[in-house]
Amino acid sequence: MRPLFCSAAGSTWHDSPQTLLYVNVNLWKHPLMAESFTIADLAAEFGVTNRTVRFYEDEGLITPERVGTRRIYSQRDRTRLRLIMRGKRLGFSIQEIREILDLYDMETGEVGQLSHFLQKIAERRGHLEQQRRDIAVILEELDRIEAGCVERLDALKTRREKNKRQLNLLLG
Repeated sequence: MRPLFCSAAGSTWHDSPQTLLYVNVNLWKHPLMAESFTIADLAAEFGVTNRTVRFYEDEGLITPERVGTRRIYSQRDRTRLRLIMRGKRLGFSIQEIREILDLYDMETGEVGQLSHFLQKIAERRGHLEQQRRDIAVILEELDRIEAGCVERLDALKTRREKNKRQLNLLLG
């Protein structure tokens, strides 16, 4: 006897296993995951393109399950994508993000991951503070150059007006 599979919320029964796969993915979500997401779901949630999500997949940072040609992303992939986006926003490289994410799966687990992340935050903060100091120096120099330009422009305008008045007196 062959098993029967429901195709749509219990309304029709078929003897095709492909129908079961369709039901599981589209009506009840994927059977191996508590919650699953499509590439479009994640792209919309994080305000990125599908290509961006695929890029992080190509980099090995997220690993969706494949069902035919469809990518089915797990809650773990969603969480990792959230951490990736946060890392990018904070200015971390893909390699640094990979190191932080991979630490979670190692023996030290979340403790090791958080310790490493704190170290990376301190490094990033130091780099940004140095950039802030560099920017302050550049802004001060721009202020001095701008003041010099304004002063020179005023002097040239004053001289031009003086020359104009003298010319008008001679011709006038």
